[in-house]
Amino acid sequence: MILSLIKSAVFGIVEGLTEFLPISSTGHLILLDAVMKLSDNTAFTNIFEVAIQSGAILAVILIYFKKLWPINKGFRFDKEKLNLWLYIIIAFIPAIFFGFLFKDFISEKLFNPITVSITLIFYGVVLIVIEKILITKGNLGGKIGSGSASENASETAEKQNIMSNLSLKKALLIGLFQVLAMIPGTSRSAATIIGGLLVGLSRENAAEFSFFLAIPTIVGAGVFSIFDAKIVFTNEMIYTLIVGFLFSFIVALVVIKAFIRFIQKHNFNIFGWYRIALGIIVIALLVF
Repeated sequence: MILSLIKSAVFGIVEGLTEFLPISSTGHLILLDAVMKLSDNTAFTNIFEVAIQSGAILAVILIYFKKLWPINKGFRFDKEKLNLWLYIIIAFIPAIFFGFLFKDFISEKLFNPITVSITLIFYGVVLIVIEKILITKGNLGGKIGSGSASENASETAEKQNIMSNLSLKKALLIGLFQVLAMIPGTSRSAATIIGGLLVGLSRENAAEFSFFLAIPTIVGAGVFSIFDAKIVFTNEMIYTLIVGFLFSFIVALVVIKAFIRFIQKHNFNIFGWYRIALGIIVIALLVF
């Protein structure tokens, strides 16, 4: 049991580290499982993934509760937050449709290290290219214009207000980008952040909307996996799930806050280069 709990902690840490960074949590978990197999029971592994993803999602809900909870004192609804949830649900719809159509094919054919390595490299290049284009055009470069202090403060506030930069059309486009993340190694956060950048969101807004969109996406996938699974839990399984959940939650709390602080001053290039380097290493290991 001790070995199972150690593995559970390691998987939970990796999930917490990678779920909200544009480097593919699923890809990292596939690679980790190839090195240190969690369990021979596929049904339990699927449930375990739901547990550690739920830990990461709880971290998002805790950090952004005030931004997401639409009911004010006196049970009055906040219209802006209700609109935000509308955008989140609209962006979630493509994942439901395409997930229903292709989930079995992708899980059977594409959940392997070679697919992960290829998509890590490809979207790493995409991230770097998009950053180069945006910076060249003067968008999202991190510096506010040379106007007065009040003008700069106003522009900064505008960029930080996610609702002033979103629309139903933009939300749907971001949701279509999320569909790309069905292929392991793509990264749900990378796909949605890329989509957010391309429709004109700031880095911080794109990252935050990616966090918010993860809530229905992962919860929906988790509910489906639980109903689809046919498993009788042992005590060891239950302890393994609890440990993985807790480690994922704690690590995700730290990572989300650090990630937002980082992108307020830096671009996504470092994540693109990391993806490329990891993909090349994996291919080299597979070949040699």
